[in-house]
Amino acid sequence: MPRVCFTLQVRTDRMEEYVERHAAVWPEMLEALRATGWRDYSLFLREDGLLVGYLETDDLAAAQAGMARTDVNARWQAEMGEFFVDLDLPPDQGFWQLTEVFHLEDQLAALSPTDTPQDSR
Repeated sequence: MPRVCFTLQVRTDRMEEYVERHAAVWPEMLEALRATGWRDYSLFLREDGLLVGYLETDDLAAAQAGMARTDVNARWQAEMGEFFVDLDLPPDQGFWQLTEVFHLEDQLAALSPTDTPQDSR
């Protein structure tokens, strides 16, 4: 399952409201995300406003296109756009996607039984 990680910068003067809005995301938005292939989707916010998002999806472009076809996403993106620093696109199009460089489970799965470290006890 492909994993996606991204960042955005939340305006520090709007962080509290941003958190409040995400404590009660519209049910219609939640359903649209699920229906268009966004799985295990989480957002993490650092005290300086750095927002890190993580999700799993079979195809990010298809998941984004699916959301773009929903009315609820247009409304949500319009409302959320004002929370971000220097963002000329809707948030779901303007994030910086990160490159995955390590995943524990992938590397463990690639080990042969003789490569597995033995318990030293």
